[in-house]
Amino acid sequence: MDALLKPTFDATHVTALLNHYQEMVKEFQQGEWEECIAKGGKFVEAVLKALWVHTGNVLGPAREFKVDKAINQLPNFTTFDDTIRLTIPRACRFAYDIASNRGARHDPNEVDPNVMDATAVVAMNAWILGELVRYAQKGSLKPDDVQALVDGLAEKKYPLMEDIEGRAYLHVPGASGRDIALLLLWKQHPKRISHDDLVAGVVRHNCTEKNAKVSVDRLKGVVDVDGGGLRLLQPGIRAAELLLDAAQKAADSGKPAKRRRKRRVRRSM
Repeated sequence: MDALLKPTFDATHVTALLNHYQEMVKEFQQGEWEECIAKGGKFVEAVLKALWVHTGNVLGPAREFKVDKAINQLPNFTTFDDTIRLTIPRACRFAYDIASNRGARHDPNEVDPNVMDATAVVAMNAWILGELVRYAQKGSLKPDDVQALVDGLAEKKYPLMEDIEGRAYLHVPGASGRDIALLLLWKQHPKRISHDDLVAGVVRHNCTEKNAKVSVDRLKGVVDVDGGGLRLLQPGIRAAELLLDAAQKAADSGKPAKRRRKRRVRRSM
């Protein structure tokens, strides 16, 4: 994606906005609504900095950059496309207003709005990123290719994890008991989970207690165990992230995730 944007926009800000976008989606997948919204706000800041530099302006010290000022002044650069001057800045204002006021405007006795806010921010930021690509690649790619990129960015992102009153639930169809245990540890990382709590977490996902204990025991080699419980090692973190990537692609496509078959090793007699 960076190769599509960097010829048009400043490389530093392209790298920043893509990193913030990926982090935003990752937090959304984990059900970390406030973190998702915060990352969405950082994405907007990086986008506006890219637009500001693109219109021939010079950025001052980072602390002096004001989102509202940029949004208000970009319409003045009339030699640039309306997408740069008006459309993207207006979309940025919507997403940034939510990010800047998350939780501040809501009565604590009302239903927690964070999931709705996060969903709106992710959808709007996906559109903003798609519009940046469309503008940057205008004339360089076939219209159908640009549309495919924009459509891919605008696909709804489904959260794969959520918390209900402190209980974690995973929405990963076809996941084994070991997969569930691995993902629960990944969600909690770097904090530890006690053996009993991890078993209980696997049981919540339609697994018998006996099978849940076996599933947790099968994590040997990818976890560190001490009196405080279990914590993932780097191989475990990598395995969990591969599971999440496959599950997210399956959710976006509507097709079940493919599971890798274990090779059987023949033993010599």
